Amino acid sequence: MALPARKQVQYWSIATVVFAVVLWALGNVLLPFVLGAGIAYLIDPLADRLERWGLSRPQATASITVAAALLFLVMLLIIVPTLIYQLSDLITVLPEAIGNARSYAQTNFPAIFDDQSRIHQTLSALGETLQTKAAVILETALGSAASILNLVVLVVIVPVVSVYLLLDWDRMIARVDMLLPRDHAPILRQLAKEIDAVLASFVRGMGTVCLILGSYYAVALMLVGLNFGLAVGFVAGMVTFIPYLGSLIGGALAIGLALFQFWGAVEIATGDTVTYATDWLRIGIVVVIFVLGQIVEGNYLTPKLVGNSVGLHPVWLLLALSVFGALFGFVGMLVAVPVAAALGVIARFFTSQYMESRLYQGQTHKDAE
Repeated sequence: MALPARKQVQYWSIATVVFAVVLWALGNVLLPFVLGAGIAYLIDPLADRLERWGLSRPQATASITVAAALLFLVMLLIIVPTLIYQLSDLITVLPEAIGNARSYAQTNFPAIFDDQSRIHQTLSALGETLQTKAAVILETALGSAASILNLVVLVVIVPVVSVYLLLDWDRMIARVDMLLPRDHAPILRQLAKEIDAVLASFVRGMGTVCLILGSYYAVALMLVGLNFGLAVGFVAGMVTFIPYLGSLIGGALAIGLALFQFWGAVEIATGDTVTYATDWLRIGIVVVIFVLGQIVEGNYLTPKLVGNSVGLHPVWLLLALSVFGALFGFVGMLVAVPVAAALGVIARFFTSQYMESRLYQGQTHKDAE
């Protein structure tokens, strides 16, 4: 005999509250396991493909682990030192670049720095807000994941968790399926399938888009001669995961650094006189690089790799990142996208149920039939 609907709602509500409290209480302790589960989820299709090619699950897991270790070793020896060097230099150079921009603005747009002007008041308020938010984000990051002990734990535990979960992924999914309530199993399987499709389209697709765009920006900017091309490409690729924000941050950073580096960088010698001119060609090439990147990303990469049926609106994604980041810290930001995808699928399901119900259709629709 099935439980009454009211009892089922009570039990599932209690389970949801308990899960949220546990996630909030454990917080950063769960970080390695959340990362490991995410990596295993992302790599599972590759393991399934290797199985279809004739490898057993342990063999497929071992092959992926060896390949990942070799790739990590190459990055550690070649790419990571250069990236860290450029990022540290970029942090050192940014204050000077901002100071030069301020001096230029003071000379050419003095109204901006008039204490009584509305523009100055607006910019000051915006700057104070950004400083406050940046301090909160930095404090959260330092408190949650940047200590040496936590870093060692991440480096050691995350790969181990990923390997074990990848090895047992199919068995775990089968076990969870066996534990589903029998009356609701078909609906729950359908919802899980839709959630997996959304996550596969968004997380795996956007991860590939971020990798492609980050590599493109890094290589192209280094070929142009931008001093911090690898670091800018890395930053632009990472934040591309958040729609529209990646292009704004990456483009503003690259163009700002190009202006700082190439402004007055060309020597023109005329007899005994040496003058300096701005290298507008390289600045223009930097702008073109980001414009082309956005055209390719918007018209080919995202439609091809992510698809148009993901159902995650950028505003919904930003809201999820903000809410879960505020509630659960860094771990909350990691699970924000999967939870937002799941909630989106569940919301669409309940919307369709509502539109088929008497509450929506009413007595008039029944009489018309």
